[in-house]
Amino acid sequence: MPLGPAIVRGVQFSEDTLCRTRAAAAMFALPSLLLLLLSLCPGPGPGPGSEAKVTRSCTETRQVLGARGYSLSLLPPAVISGEHLRICPQEYTCCSSEIEQRLTWETEATFRGLVEESGSFLVHTLAARHRKFDEVFREMLSSSEHSLALLFHRSYGHLYSQHAPVFTGLFSRLRDYYERSGEGLEDALVDFWAQLLEKMFPLLHPHYIFSPDYLFCLTRLASSPDDSLKPFGEAPRRLRLQITRALVAARAFIQGLETGRDVVSETLKMPLSEGCRQAVMRLTGCPLCRGVPSLPPCRGFCLNVAHGCLSSQGLDPDWGAYLDGLLFLAEKLQGPFSFELAAQSVGVKISEGLVYLQENSAVVSAQVFRECGNPQRAPSRARRAPAPREEVSRLWTPAAAGAAGTEEERPTTAAGTSLNRLVWELRDRLGRVRGFWAGLALTVCANPRMAADISQEAAPCWTGAGRGRYLSPVVASSLEQLENPELDRESLRSDVQTRRRRLQLRLATTRMRAAALGRDMELEDWDEEEEDASGSGEGQHYADDWMAGAAAVAPPARLPRPPRRDTSGGKGGGVLVRHNQGRSRTGGTSVGFHTQPILILFLSALALLGPR
Repeated sequence: MPLGPAIVRGVQFSEDTLCRTRAAAAMFALPSLLLLLLSLCPGPGPGPGSEAKVTRSCTETRQVLGARGYSLSLLPPAVISGEHLRICPQEYTCCSSEIEQRLTWETEATFRGLVEESGSFLVHTLAARHRKFDEVFREMLSSSEHSLALLFHRSYGHLYSQHAPVFTGLFSRLRDYYERSGEGLEDALVDFWAQLLEKMFPLLHPHYIFSPDYLFCLTRLASSPDDSLKPFGEAPRRLRLQITRALVAARAFIQGLETGRDVVSETLKMPLSEGCRQAVMRLTGCPLCRGVPSLPPCRGFCLNVAHGCLSSQGLDPDWGAYLDGLLFLAEKLQGPFSFELAAQSVGVKISEGLVYLQENSAVVSAQVFRECGNPQRAPSRARRAPAPREEVSRLWTPAAAGAAGTEEERPTTAAGTSLNRLVWELRDRLGRVRGFWAGLALTVCANPRMAADISQEAAPCWTGAGRGRYLSPVVASSLEQLENPELDRESLRSDVQTRRRRLQLRLATTRMRAAALGRDMELEDWDEEEEDASGSGEGQHYADDWMAGAAAVAPPARLPRPPRRDTSGGKGGGVLVRHNQGRSRTGGTSVGFHTQPILILFLSALALLGPR
């Protein structure tokens, strides 16, 4: 009996001991199993900030910044808390507040330097084209003036020398207008023809004395609104058409090149906004603070920063319209608005006018005497002596005219560059820079200091927060920059200076397009009363189909300005009263039309000026 429970308890004890033994064995084997399983499981892949658990050294950052001249006493030997940082991630860092600030300035300077370097060739192109075209235009004017003076002096000697200031004064006024310091071209031409008439009319009538009042009546009659006298025929109108539209176009073209050069230069040197300054610091400066200076910024990261900053401060979309206006006007300058032909035509048109005055002297003089009265006959002793015999015998020979015309046929610069070649070079160079502003971000991010190479896009790079891949979309269009993940809306707004530069470019484009239509917007009178009186609101306009040397198409033009003299009265002013008092227009003294031989030779030879 006593053995029963004992046996049972013994059995129970044996089974309990066995369970405890098995549990202990299982617990002993569990760590080995867990270690085996951990060894077979893959670890976490690289992601943003994963190097925070690994990189705890500032050695590489200290080496890089020390080589740049930073004091090592400002650089912590090991990472510190980043709570003091304003731009970079506020985790562990190798930068103090002072280092972060200095890096912000340095990264901005680097970014701006790359932008300026990328556009230096564009500034150089516009500056070189401006210099060469300006040189050609000035030399063409000087060549035209020199040719006229040389040919007139060789042919007419002292007679031309006496009246040379009239011609040099015209070229001086043309040059002043081109240099933007003179009056309007129409005023200059009206004054020239008035002075020329004052000089030539007395030569047609050497037996009479013409007082200043009489000459004023003469010039007022010649420049009257009804244009009834026309002492020089159609020559003044044709010269005005050709020289005005050529000079207007050349001046607007030079101003356009100058404006483009200055605007582009200022834009390339633009300071960054605060938002862009911080974005550039996050792009290229924060890897140094994070202890990974060798980790290149992600290309997409760089493109978003560059597109956002450059689109808000660049010149698109006005840049393309500016280039179109520049090229369009350049084509006009070598075609219908040829500056070269206009400069050469000055002497030709003056010759035509003088010949017309000679051939129609009887009709012109009769009308002048009828309106201004008969001039006072000169005493026999006071009459002008005939010209010296050697001047009378100095004739204009066709051979000399042909030789001179060939010598001055195509003005060039000192380097021998013609206007047509300059236009061709301009078209070629501007074609290369049309997409400059749209591709500037790509150019900047192609620099290894700004982003990883495009061939290493699959490799880990700096995302702005750590090592990894940049997953945000790249916003390249200037119209979509509000979706740019790297800049806020305030940073994407154009500042006042940027808007001013864009406005300058638009104004230059508008001036060039107006000049291509023969209009000078700076001197054009926009008074509504004058527009209503002339019946046109288009201002001064010249037809495109009028070619140099062909018949001119009469444009709607402003009324001629009378000569600048102080007087009052009606047609002819007080001069009419003084010279016509007590004198009948039909029963007055008979006036003969006497012309000196030297004047006939002078006027006839003037018709031979220019290319035959």
